[in-house]
Amino acid sequence: MTILIDPAEVVGLVTREVRTGSRDGALTTIAVARRTYPTDRADLWDALTDAERIPRWFLPISGNLQVGGRYQLEGNANGVVERCEAPERFAVTWEVGPQVSWLEVTLTPDGDGTELKLVHEAKVDTEVAWPYGPGGVGVGWDLALMALGLHLASGQAVDPAEGLAFPTTSEGKAFVRAAALGWADAAIGNGDDPAAARQAAELTIGFYTTELEDGPAS
Repeated sequence: MTILIDPAEVVGLVTREVRTGSRDGALTTIAVARRTYPTDRADLWDALTDAERIPRWFLPISGNLQVGGRYQLEGNANGVVERCEAPERFAVTWEVGPQVSWLEVTLTPDGDGTELKLVHEAKVDTEVAWPYGPGGVGVGWDLALMALGLHLASGQAVDPAEGLAFPTTSEGKAFVRAAALGWADAAIGNGDDPAAARQAAELTIGFYTTELEDGPAS
């Protein structure tokens, strides 16, 4: 993986937003990430949806990637493909154990590049504290969007072992901290208590930089 000379600059390529919503009568938190890549929509769509290309920047994937089919990301989420409108948008359920959330990705031409908008919506269990806040999933997507950018820039695969170890490096720790604090600011902008949002950010930072086997998953 290319060393990040300025992790904060790379983090700044993503615009973060937190919203409150509802689904099936339950309160939800919606994390929105936007980043523009210097490539056309067809190339970005291919990187996001081609089963042979996805592992070059994310994780090996198996299953049926057609609408109504189920997919499985190796060691991570699985779910159902709910919508696919090439090369504009797709939507899937994001299932990790008993937890089900919803992911939608939209691609929009932006000057000479393409804006990727990622929306991850999760129900909030009001009986159980959500200690990581929206950064729990948000930072995971920040890392994935960074890896996607590296792949698009070079055309090469990101080394999985190097990618996994990245958050524990000095550059990676700076990246995770900046991203987590960015999500905390977005949550505060949505009305969250500032102290609670920053505490959640510190827990997220601790998870991604020191505890890679348990905790929130993107």
